[in-house]
Amino acid sequence: MEEFKTINSLTPDEFAHLGQGAIAYVKPIKSDEVPLLFPQAPSIQPGLDLFMLLGADGIPIMLTDSKDAAFANAWENKLETVSVH
Repeated sequence: MEEFKTINSLTPDEFAHLGQGAIAYVKPIKSDEVPLLFPQAPSIQPGLDLFMLLGADGIPIMLTDSKDAAFANAWENKLETVSVH
């Protein structure tokens, strides 16, 4: 039987990859932040409320103007969404 590690015994690298490919979260952002996170994105009007879908490791997956669209994309890609505070 595989031995399970407790959170306290994870290395920083193991912790960074925890949930990768299986877990994602949705984060609200302002359009002003887009160039920092999505340098390839076209210019967007400043001051808009947007939503990002991010992988468990914090890597952006998608950007949308709809929270529902972010959750739908996670569901389509079989990613479990979690709440991050």
